[in-house]
Amino acid sequence: MTLMNLLKVRNKKHREHDRSSACLFVFAVFFGIVLSTGGCERGIREGSSLHSSRSEKEVLPAPERVTPTVPADHFQLTQTDGGTFDSSSLLGKVWMGSIFFANCPGTCFRENQAVAEILRELNSPDFIAVSITCDPDNDTPEVLGRYADRFEANPENWKFLTGPIEQIRSIANTILFLPAEVGVHSERGVVFDRQGRLRGSYHLLQADRVAAMKKLIAELLAEPAVAQTPLTKEPAP
Repeated sequence: MTLMNLLKVRNKKHREHDRSSACLFVFAVFFGIVLSTGGCERGIREGSSLHSSRSEKEVLPAPERVTPTVPADHFQLTQTDGGTFDSSSLLGKVWMGSIFFANCPGTCFRENQAVAEILRELNSPDFIAVSITCDPDNDTPEVLGRYADRFEANPENWKFLTGPIEQIRSIANTILFLPAEVGVHSERGVVFDRQGRLRGSYHLLQADRVAAMKKLIAELLAEPAVAQTPLTKEPAP
């Protein structure tokens, strides 16, 4: 074979290798995009918050420490026994709220592991966790009851709640300052003091942020209880 023929064969092999490499690169990029948008975090990440692409406006989370202002609006949802949960029962308690759904492939389970850890370590009857599903069509009270059992949750201090998605979205957006659509939610927990005032918002999948949340909750539990006036507002729509 002549030198010219050898060079032609070599160049042909290089072109075939380059085409194969380009195909692999395109596949890798596409696969990465699919993975990054899968699961319960379908949406657009803005810092540590998520919002659905269907939302008309962005819902930004509260900062980690919030100067207390006015108490949160009153709301009602359905608890695991089928009865009505009324947020007025939280008056005089320190509480945290978060959004999840039972079929979440992994993130929500880790989120609720953090909630279980906080409840276990603080071990106070004056601290209540409120976990609200963003998939109410599937997360019936019975389903949420079985889900709560996986964490050995005490229904006295860990409430798993469901209700109409429009009402859940309103509570999430206007009380917790978190996004919520069906299967789309933030990974934050939001802390309220004994008077129902927002005091901070923390990422539940980051160990240092969970530690900071525990510190805030402990500080709020140490604050003296004050006489509470029952709310007369209508529940959040």
